[in-house]
Amino acid sequence: MSPKKNNLRAFIKDLPKNIFSGFVVSLIALPLGLGLAMASDAPPIAGIITGVVGGIAVSILGGSHVTIVGLGNGMVGVTLVAITTLGLESAYVAIMCSGILLVLLGVFRMGALADFFPSSAIQGMLAAIGLIILGKQFHIMLAHRIQREDTIDYLFEIPFSINDAINYKNTGLIYAALAGILGLVIMLFYSKIRNKYLQLIPAPMWIVLLSIGFSYYFEFGLHEPNPIAKEYMISGIPTIQNIISDIPTPDFSNIWSFSFWGSVLGLTFISGIESLLSIKAVDKLDPEKRRSNVNRDLKGLGLATVGSGLLGGLNVVTVIARSSVNVNNGASNRSSNFFHAVFLVLFIVLFSTQLTRIPLPALMAILVYAGYKLASPRIVTKIFSIGKEQLIIFLVTLILTLKIGLITGIIAGVITTLIIHFIINKSVGLFFRNVLKPNVLMFKESGDDNNYYVSVKHFCSFLNYYRLKRQLDAVPENEDVIVDFSLCEFVDHTVMENMNSYQELFDKRGGHFDVIGLDMHDTDSKHPFALRRMLPVPRIIKNSLTRRQTNMEILAEDYHFDYHPKKEKEVSFLNQFQFFSTKHINHIYNKLEHRKNAISLFDIEFSEGELIAKEVVRSTMLHIELNHTIPKFTLDREGFLEKVSALAGFKDIDIENHDDFSDRFYLQGENEKAISAFFNDDVTHFFESNPYYHVESNGNSILIFGKERLASIKEIKALFDFGKRLKQTITTLPDKA
Repeated sequence: MSPKKNNLRAFIKDLPKNIFSGFVVSLIALPLGLGLAMASDAPPIAGIITGVVGGIAVSILGGSHVTIVGLGNGMVGVTLVAITTLGLESAYVAIMCSGILLVLLGVFRMGALADFFPSSAIQGMLAAIGLIILGKQFHIMLAHRIQREDTIDYLFEIPFSINDAINYKNTGLIYAALAGILGLVIMLFYSKIRNKYLQLIPAPMWIVLLSIGFSYYFEFGLHEPNPIAKEYMISGIPTIQNIISDIPTPDFSNIWSFSFWGSVLGLTFISGIESLLSIKAVDKLDPEKRRSNVNRDLKGLGLATVGSGLLGGLNVVTVIARSSVNVNNGASNRSSNFFHAVFLVLFIVLFSTQLTRIPLPALMAILVYAGYKLASPRIVTKIFSIGKEQLIIFLVTLILTLKIGLITGIIAGVITTLIIHFIINKSVGLFFRNVLKPNVLMFKESGDDNNYYVSVKHFCSFLNYYRLKRQLDAVPENEDVIVDFSLCEFVDHTVMENMNSYQELFDKRGGHFDVIGLDMHDTDSKHPFALRRMLPVPRIIKNSLTRRQTNMEILAEDYHFDYHPKKEKEVSFLNQFQFFSTKHINHIYNKLEHRKNAISLFDIEFSEGELIAKEVVRSTMLHIELNHTIPKFTLDREGFLEKVSALAGFKDIDIENHDDFSDRFYLQGENEKAISAFFNDDVTHFFESNPYYHVESNGNSILIFGKERLASIKEIKALFDFGKRLKQTITTLPDKA
């Protein structure tokens, strides 16, 4: 991995691009901060205070590298409830308490908590937040204020607000609604304008600039007042002096009430989840391939939230959209977060009066677009394609979040996921018997490849995924990792989605990440994120191929092989090999066959021992049919066990004039003379100069395999190449019986 740029010279060299990136991000943070604060029923300046305090504090104390913090979309619903229920001054106290809880989560290294929530439940929660934002702000975007008890009622009222806007008679309301509609059009279509100079200014800032320009045009160009209705203009933007003098006085009167601590938990939960998900996503974008210290970041976010609440701001969270812009504009360290806060201060110092020229509907258009992105119909389509059971989890979480609240919604999502897992597996015992057991074993394999091999058994779901994640996070991303689920009866959607993320991460950083052992699991969907469960008689059909099987299918096309994923019971061609003399072969599957060259590669399942001593093993092997006879032999790398076997009377055949070969390889067979003649210079040099494999001859064919586990695609290619070249080497040899 490349060394971290943490010295002073690198910092100074990167300073200009971090300042520029901080400036670009501040252009988005300014209108979003104002809009989100007002949507939360807080003063507009609260959103700016949140970005400033968070940017300064987290850039110094945080554990991430290129993230941006501020007021997040997900906080609108829970902050609105807190302010409405407790009042603004008591809500500031709840915000400070939630900051303290975030610090404690970081101190006790609870950053892994985000891994305990099913992906579909989190998607449902985020979609509900999106609908809350969209439903409540859409009406203000059309200059129409309504009061309803339920978020769903706000959504049902949208057609009526559209109808009212069409029939407006008041000129001020017409202009206000037009400002909102124009803002929404800019948000929807701006990204489609591919001009690098135009896009230096983000879409939200264009809305701000056009709104202010419109106001000045009427004032100085037409010498007329702004035609937009005054009640739909931003008001109450204080100067820096007023902000300092107007620091709110915390109200502790509600601190012992149930509603107060419910709000504290809600604020903590949503800010923590949104931040952890965003940090994980931004780490994938970091051009220097660094991993964030999430627990340190939680502490930084918590301290920033305490300071923000004390000064009249709201919860500080890591935000994905602004962080993405930060990375795309060349940010390389936390200083860009600091400079984004500095520019926000400059905007308030220099342009606080100009901000009051922005129409409220134009800002709400930005939030309506953000809400739509969180609850886009594409998300529902994607989740349904993964599996019908995931759609149930998604909808239960979404509906209960809308009807009752965020905490209830996510808990319902977790419980629904568990119930569905029990039903799918027709077993509650699988989970309760094994949930406390260690289910992940990782070690670095010896040999030429030095792969990190990770074996997962029993089950792997959102309940115990943290164990697997902890092991995988310890591996440098430029290494080779093989994750084997062949001993795992059930793998859920959350794990499958995360495995895909790891594969992308390792590919980008020069490593190799392979998932094996899922070929004998069943799934109801062909989506790569679909949950997998092992059945007594798996249905291996074309439309449910695993990623590994799909890669094997592609490999078959490239190498002109025939590919057969289904199980085959006809395995008599293996019976004459010494390796299987004490083993029972169950079946082979995933067979790659080249009939012309008489070479076949396949996965195989066999068992050793019986009853309580019975062990089922799955491996990948290569079989080569020969057109002439050769001596029967087995060849392995010589290790400690082979040396002990020699002491026990098992003969290791040494090849004359090839001391290196004799020292490194353990060669066995009954016809020592014929074997010695077969292992001439060409054959011995071939084995000396290639990776180690178990190679066995039954006289008419050769069996080759590496480790007693399923092979990754990379290993399959290497095994096939080894076998093909070995056959070429021995094809010209005379018959040796």
